[in-house]
Amino acid sequence: MNKKDSFIEDINKGYSSKGDSIILGGAILDGEAIAAAHVKIPLKTLNRHGLIAGATGTGKTKTIQVFSEQLSNAGIPVLMMDIKGDFSGIAKEGKKENFITERHTKINIPYNPTFFPVELMSLSKQNGVRLRATVSEFGPVLFSRILDLNDTQSGVIAVIFKYCDDNKMPLLDLKDIKKVINYITEEGKEEIEESYGKISTSTTGTILRKIIELEQQGGDLFFGELSFEIDDLLRIDENGKGYVNIIRLTDIQDKPKLFSTFMLSLLAEIYQQMPEKGDAEQPELVIFIDEAHLIFSEASKALLDQIETIVKLIRSKGIGVYFITQNPMDVPSGVLAQLGLKIQHALRAFTANDRQAIKKTADNYPTSDYYKTDELLTSLGIGEALVTALNEKGVPTPLVATMMRAPQSRMDILTFDEIEEINSKSKLVKKYSEEIDRESAYEILNKKIEAATQAASEQEEKDPEKSSKTEPSTAEVVTKSVLKVVTSATFIRGVFGVLSKILKK
Repeated sequence: MNKKDSFIEDINKGYSSKGDSIILGGAILDGEAIAAAHVKIPLKTLNRHGLIAGATGTGKTKTIQVFSEQLSNAGIPVLMMDIKGDFSGIAKEGKKENFITERHTKINIPYNPTFFPVELMSLSKQNGVRLRATVSEFGPVLFSRILDLNDTQSGVIAVIFKYCDDNKMPLLDLKDIKKVINYITEEGKEEIEESYGKISTSTTGTILRKIIELEQQGGDLFFGELSFEIDDLLRIDENGKGYVNIIRLTDIQDKPKLFSTFMLSLLAEIYQQMPEKGDAEQPELVIFIDEAHLIFSEASKALLDQIETIVKLIRSKGIGVYFITQNPMDVPSGVLAQLGLKIQHALRAFTANDRQAIKKTADNYPTSDYYKTDELLTSLGIGEALVTALNEKGVPTPLVATMMRAPQSRMDILTFDEIEEINSKSKLVKKYSEEIDRESAYEILNKKIEAATQAASEQEEKDPEKSSKTEPSTAEVVTKSVLKVVTSATFIRGVFGVLSKILKK
């Protein structure tokens, strides 16, 4: 048997499956696309997570588009975190072009232009389905990790959550928890000490500054109601296609803390709400996280540990998580070890450090009798990638250079009018467009302080001499507290402004 026949036999054997699968493209050997060897990924293994990596301009976005299309066709919903804003074209039908027809002829895969059901979502005020969550839904542990608090500070957050639970005060948005911090430091200090112990003002001051930092990155837009319901990510359209939910994140590229906050809260919420699936025939949802380095480069160790833990556990719920980045080294080793499917586009070697990184990347892939992996990584063309996955038994498939199929949908972004058209027809946009600000900790404590102020004023009117010899009135304390918070917030905002100017130079 010659080399080519042996290669075809090995690839077809390695990428065969008893159950349903998706086709990513055709195998490549010695620069030639092999029409008789298709790279198929079993649906059953897609909850084992994955990585899509490669240098800028090598075809990662189109690979994600192809992957998402195939999932949607199989009735599997997709959640795409679109940082660059270049993924929305999946909502519109593609066009037959000569270069697409030639590519598909080489790999013997028919090309049929079509579109896919799409929901456009946003963490900010961009048009689309507004995604929000309440502070209470985070819980004290996750909220503390997002703020990167130490054990003492985390303990204070736990006390705050307990105090609010005991007194039936919902923590919905950041102004609620800021109000509680101010209250337990000033007017409610004795009440807290009596029931929960002493709390240091320096500790509450540090927590407040951390919350303001999160607020500066847009956290005030994310925290609140109406909370997004996970079931709305799992919809199938009338044609049996899974919805492709695109979270447009173009306006938070410089706000990594908000991005990581949302991602972690979403994964935690999905894990808590979704039932155990075990080894199902296909995943319930596949999540693509673009520009994943934005999460990992800014995350604290506690946050990284939390991400790693959730990635390990969430696959049993039928959820697949796929990280997209330029270099696999951007992903922590603990997370990288959990990723069953790897799609590696070309890397560029301009420096000695680049060449060293390529050698390390090559070591992450199975050895092959047909390729020199480190050399191939720098010679792959646009729309070509090295692929290795897990078969239905959980065994790694052979490493294969792959000519990726072209997207069936449009390979550019939607216009403003097209975005408006999709949003106007969306039931979810209508559902989540209303901002709800029901009575919560902020309003309840304000009423409590006002009542105490009124009582103190009445006492002063009855006995002014006695009042003049007592401690300052509640009204004076409240005024002093408010001035302190405003001054602190103004100072911190000024510091952030100065730092931003320095960093831009």
